[in-house]
Amino acid sequence: MDRPTVRIYEERGGEWAARRRPVRREDALAFGSRVPTGAVRADLGCGAGRYSGELGLPLVGIDAARTMLELATAATPGAWFLQADLEALPLRRDSLAAAWSNMAYLHVPRARVPLALAQLHAAMSVGGALDLQVIVGDYEGKNLPSDDVGGRFFAAWQPDALADVLVGAGFEVEAVEVPADQTDVVRARAVRARTLPDTVGPNMRLLVCGLNPSLFAADRGVGYARPGNRFWPAALAAGLVSRSHDPVHALGAHGMGMTDLVKRATARADELSAEEYRVGAARVERLVRWLQPEAVCFVGLTGWRAAVDRGAVPGWQPSPFAGRPAYVMPSTSGLNAHTSAGELARHLAIAGGGNAE
Repeated sequence: MDRPTVRIYEERGGEWAARRRPVRREDALAFGSRVPTGAVRADLGCGAGRYSGELGLPLVGIDAARTMLELATAATPGAWFLQADLEALPLRRDSLAAAWSNMAYLHVPRARVPLALAQLHAAMSVGGALDLQVIVGDYEGKNLPSDDVGGRFFAAWQPDALADVLVGAGFEVEAVEVPADQTDVVRARAVRARTLPDTVGPNMRLLVCGLNPSLFAADRGVGYARPGNRFWPAALAAGLVSRSHDPVHALGAHGMGMTDLVKRATARADELSAEEYRVGAARVERLVRWLQPEAVCFVGLTGWRAAVDRGAVPGWQPSPFAGRPAYVMPSTSGLNAHTSAGELARHLAIAGGGNAE
């Protein structure tokens, strides 16, 4: 989260909380009532705990400001409260059955929200419910006219853009809407899907786009995880990454982001339809226009041919994709015996602007 904003909450959190009414108390009660008895739910960016009590127990509340956590602990003594950043959740995989976040992710810069939500996806169980609310609009900065505290960072979201980010983060979106009774916010309801989240962010050197996650990869939380898939050995040989099976390190240390044309996980890629590829390509196009990676590499010809160019051959494509250079390469699956490991490494090296060993 924006650190100066956290400092403001540390210094003036009590003053801020005293002026805020819990206008979503009924929503919080309804959300908490749907969580299975005994299952852990989270209040992310819990603030002074305005809704923590309504969400039910067991509950873990997370906030970056200790001042707010002290107030939350007094309001809901039966919950567990942790001081932590939404961009560095200290939660083990599959530990949450549900997550509620009211006006918290708006303090994270927009381009960093996808990776923050990828962490939340990892912490949630498949089928877990998410309720997320932020302010609506296009504003991003520290001079929001309606900020009655002053100096805080805010990132507003349009509904369609927020829906895209949630889909990319591995959630099935149920609704993203501006409530009729509160037109300054956008509210999303979603469910954690059995898939992989995007690992994307600003300043990407290369965005790698696969066809779709396998069920094996989705359950392990890492793309190309199936034994016999040659993506990670090829990426290491190409010099794109320095750690195998670590997409977060690949993004942070080497600027290599990862996404998929289709988010639905399947046992085999041939279970996907041409329409799924076309819809997915449109989402990836919007992602590329937004984050502007230096280049995009599509792994597997099937999806590109179905969605963009039926006659495409491996290599740099004649037309850019969303304004960025596009490279298409063969599948790294072990089933693709026609392409050697060395050839795959060379394709990735060319796409990433390096040299294969």
